[in-house]
Amino acid sequence: MKRKNYILRKYAALCAALLLMTGCAGASTNENTGNGVSSPAAENHAADETQAEQDTASFPSFTATDLNGSTVTESIFGEKDLTVLNIWGTFCGPCIGEMPELGEWAKEMPDNVQLLGLIIDINGEEDTEHRDLAVDITQKAGADFTNLIANADFAPILKDVVGVPTTLFIDGDGNIVGDPIVGADVEGYKTFVEEYLGEQ
Repeated sequence: MKRKNYILRKYAALCAALLLMTGCAGASTNENTGNGVSSPAAENHAADETQAEQDTASFPSFTATDLNGSTVTESIFGEKDLTVLNIWGTFCGPCIGEMPELGEWAKEMPDNVQLLGLIIDINGEEDTEHRDLAVDITQKAGADFTNLIANADFAPILKDVVGVPTTLFIDGDGNIVGDPIVGADVEGYKTFVEEYLGEQ
């Protein structure tokens, strides 16, 4: 069991290291990071098929710990019609910069929407340095929404993240909807939520 935990911690550290190497996404850009269609010359039907696949992609099952030490699973998505998942790191200036605005927004959200954070640079339970830093960042920002500590369960999602912050949107059935938003863009997150709820 210890060896398995060691391997999982190393894998999570590798994911975090890869994101560190790519750096923060400081600019606000709304782009699809995982569709595999990057050429403007790609055929329209291929792009449409890829978009349809992404629109129905399921978030992977996970068991994670939040900053308060509570266990959280993917069942949290079923508690609301829409979850805004903000993937961030304690090393990322734009992530920290948007945290107060996210904290305010979380308090104003409709009852059927929730905000979750996913911190990618805490390397297991023994990494108290980064955990304490994340707690300090969220407390100073007044961001008292749930923040999960990434582990190997999130690898299928994190492999497509090109920088932080990256924000995903997950429906009540655990499906990723819409395109990820790369970069600090709280107004963009709000616009997506309003448009999504308007279409329901």
